[in-house]
Amino acid sequence: MAAFKRIGVLGHPMRPATAPVAERIAGYLQSRGAEAWCCGQWDDPQITDQVRDSDMVIAIGGDGSMLRASRVCARYGVPVLGVNMGHLGFLTEISEAEDWKQALGSVLRGDYWIEARMMIHAALLRAGLVLAEGDALNDVVISRQAATHMILLETYIDKDWATTYNADALIIATATGSTAYALACGGPILPPELRNILIVPVAPHLSMDRPIVLAEGATVEVVAAADNTAAIVLSLDGVLAGQVQPGDTIRIQASDSVSRFVRLRERNYFYRSLLDRLEPRLPVRAEPERKQI
Repeated sequence: MAAFKRIGVLGHPMRPATAPVAERIAGYLQSRGAEAWCCGQWDDPQITDQVRDSDMVIAIGGDGSMLRASRVCARYGVPVLGVNMGHLGFLTEISEAEDWKQALGSVLRGDYWIEARMMIHAALLRAGLVLAEGDALNDVVISRQAATHMILLETYIDKDWATTYNADALIIATATGSTAYALACGGPILPPELRNILIVPVAPHLSMDRPIVLAEGATVEVVAAADNTAAIVLSLDGVLAGQVQPGDTIRIQASDSVSRFVRLRERNYFYRSLLDRLEPRLPVRAEPERKQI
């Protein structure tokens, strides 16, 4: 495996506890002969230049940190290694922060593999002009801004009209995102190596209520119907991307960028990791004490 010579370490700007861990990791990497840089502010304009020149980035936090790191690193083909200091840590590889030294030792010895995951690209168009665009690793969500009205979303697959959703929101997800918001709304679980796109309506009413798994390479276009009265917003991986007006089109298709993650577990880790979270092992309960009569 290729050696990682220049490595970035990203702490979480809203989790102060990640800063000392990031500094210790950077110091360890330098002691092992690697060039390491450390940053705790994601909005720092120098981050992009730093990532571009790196061989790997270590993201410390939870799944939100992994999503953010993947969007920054994917365009440059830089793999991400996640250290969990969040709540779920489904995307992270090092599940406990105190285990980072042993895990990094394995990585530096070349005992790792790279997992590639598809991303999707979304563009918000108005009168043919692109108002906003970006990539998402999990999902693109078109939703109502307030809780008063449902929204009407005319949906086209590969230029052909499919259906019009009357719902609270519409999720267009990757295989990675199939275990996130889409799963909570009744969508199927897709293994991460698939390059399919998943469509899942949220609380549909008198409209198509089943998830749809699209063929690899499909393009989805969602048009906000002209008679919508509710405010509509577009989000990419939970980050607001723009306001949607009636008549606007959101076009979603596979991105040219691919997220890459450094993995230490076996290649079939996905199902065990998922099921351990969906069906956590419960400790054996002690027998209740019986009162003497």
